[in-house]
Amino acid sequence: MKKIFFVTFSIFLFCLIGCSKKQNIQNFENSIEVEIKSKNHTWYAFSENDFYEVSKPQNSKQMPFTPWTEAKRISDSNCSANQENPNAFAIVNRLGILEFQDDKIFLTKDINIFSERTAQNLIFLEDTPIFSVYKSSFFNDSITNSDYLFNDKNHLFLIQYDKNSKICYPIINSNNLTKEQNSEITDFYWDGLNWFCSVKTISAKKNSFSYINWKPTISLLKLSPTNAEKNVVISEISQEEFRKSKEQISYEKIPKRIKKLLLGFDKSKNFLIEVKSAGGNSPKNYLNNISAENEILNAKAIISQSWSAALFEDGTLFLEGALPGKFILRQGNPIAIRLPKLPAGYIYTDFVISKTTLYAAWEETSFYKTARSGFLKVNLEETLYKKLIP
Repeated sequence: MKKIFFVTFSIFLFCLIGCSKKQNIQNFENSIEVEIKSKNHTWYAFSENDFYEVSKPQNSKQMPFTPWTEAKRISDSNCSANQENPNAFAIVNRLGILEFQDDKIFLTKDINIFSERTAQNLIFLEDTPIFSVYKSSFFNDSITNSDYLFNDKNHLFLIQYDKNSKICYPIINSNNLTKEQNSEITDFYWDGLNWFCSVKTISAKKNSFSYINWKPTISLLKLSPTNAEKNVVISEISQEEFRKSKEQISYEKIPKRIKKLLLGFDKSKNFLIEVKSAGGNSPKNYLNNISAENEILNAKAIISQSWSAALFEDGTLFLEGALPGKFILRQGNPIAIRLPKLPAGYIYTDFVISKTTLYAAWEETSFYKTARSGFLKVNLEETLYKKLIP
């Protein structure tokens, strides 16, 4: 077995009491420790209208527990595939888009799109970030407003983010894809050509679901709500067909680069890992289900051109390869980095890497609700490249 190298944040070595089981998932054999000084990482939290620096997550401003569909939180993130300009992006639900340019952070807010909608599902086409929005009929009171019910323009679906103008543009609305009034596209899977969508139709009597497959006949980025109906091909599909597009695949079928990355991880544990391609289409989910009695750990992984990485919710990050403009770490052997331990009730949820800066999203969670949330910024130049020899 190839060696796994363990990098830990020494300032947190003594913060072990009170951590949940999810925050102690693995001890690594043949590990080495590299001292990480506190100046190499910075915490940020979300406020009602922005983000701000904080000494640690538990010291951020208290926020009420809110259903995850309505909370200000990083709902999805991914890296660009552009190696010359390897920026990364994160969708902040109910707030806007974060753009990471190495150690620089920019927030683009758009009240008209984000303020009353759930935003998620970040994908890329021709290096352009695209995401979806919808209104939840369970938790969003604005869904009963007459202005919303009788105005098809309010039923937004796909949005593109123009990196140059810092503006979000609607690509296609729900009413472009279904004749049913008051419908929302609540989820989708895009394989690079076909769009598999779940359509929720809202009425005073009951809510109903239908499922469609559609694809544009022109470039997706040339679509708009005004021209979409004559430039898309739509067909109905079954619930089973939609579920198959979103199915959890056996871990044995996970991409080889991720399997190699996790060679040192304990496979006796249950875990569900979402694998994204940098600058790519919808991710796939892989399940390692060993025992029905044990909880399932959640993880996110990214496969980029020169590196791959995976982050578990306890803060264990696996990394291999070469970050942009840098040498290959440890001759291609995986490295395990232990991010700072979070207090009980907090987890890491997602991550991106822009050049040599890591950003990891964190949340204070309780079942389906989220309170405080934000992200951690880590200087990998200081953490890895000045500590480890090629």
